[in-house]
Amino acid sequence: MKKESPMIDKHCVVRTYTAGVHIGTVVAKNGSNVVLKDARRLWYWKGAFTLSEVATLGIDSKKSRMACAVNVLELTEAVELIPTTQAARATFEVCNEDD
Repeated sequence: MKKESPMIDKHCVVRTYTAGVHIGTVVAKNGSNVVLKDARRLWYWKGAFTLSEVATLGIDSKKSRMACAVNVLELTEAVELIPTTQAARATFEVCNEDD
């Protein structure tokens, strides 16, 4: 019997092998394939050293860049999923793709 991932329905930072870093709510996971809803790509960030800090503490929204949200996104080759805190999510929400 296959165990469902504990990351389902959690808002996460997802690092992939080839597609970069994305942030969104995990709706499905099968091996290294992950489906996110309301997903945004994190192009670059300041204010956090590691992705663990991005997920926990957030980013400097004025010095970072995130793409617009897409309704659903399937990522292959996901190698790391880190649940985010409410404090971190607040910094993502004010970071715009045109900053």
